[in-house]
Amino acid sequence: MANRARNMPGATQPIKELQEVPALKKLEATYEKSKKPINTIFTILIVAIVGYISYDKLYKAPLEEKAGTAVSYAQRYFEMDSLNRALNGDGQHNGFLTIIKKYGGTKVGNLSHYYAGICYLKTGDFNNAIKQLKDFDGKGTMLEYLAWGLLGDAYMETNNSKQALEYYTKATGNKDDNSTTPTYLQRAGMVYELNNQPDEAKKMYMRIRDEYPKSPQARDINKSLAKLGVLE
Repeated sequence: MANRARNMPGATQPIKELQEVPALKKLEATYEKSKKPINTIFTILIVAIVGYISYDKLYKAPLEEKAGTAVSYAQRYFEMDSLNRALNGDGQHNGFLTIIKKYGGTKVGNLSHYYAGICYLKTGDFNNAIKQLKDFDGKGTMLEYLAWGLLGDAYMETNNSKQALEYYTKATGNKDDNSTTPTYLQRAGMVYELNNQPDEAKKMYMRIRDEYPKSPQARDINKSLAKLGVLE
């Protein structure tokens, strides 16, 4: 009976055959079973990749080029210190504010926030300067620390020394920058003095003296330190 049972169709023989199926066969079997969802995933990925390339090549790149052409006029006005035209245009060419609206998703649109922030800062519109500079994303660029320093300036003009110190401190984050960093170390020190925090002011001034001895800010830094009781 045992032999007959082993030889009967549908008994234990298919189990033995299944155990002998090579790994590749098992994988093929699994694929066949899941082929539809797997192929659907691959199709979605391919569509997404093609879509991204098409967006980048056919839409984004030409848009960046248009934005670059448009911003050139606003930059010229900025360099001429014609700040109202730099911001608002001249009736024929766009200013930074229009470029931000039209090309907001581009690198040029982002950079226009920085320019607009400086324009507002120079014209005394400090709240709009803060807004534009905060909207600027300078991460990983040379302008990152400058933008933070300018935000510190704008906050000081609004009598918000706490926020000013926050951004002045951020602006000193690049130790290799021998221009921006000592500039804002000095301004942070001055704010600490105004806030009657002499010990914090000393720290700022001593960093200028010790880390940036060749900077313009270091020329008279010993006088500032002497005033706070630090003598050579």
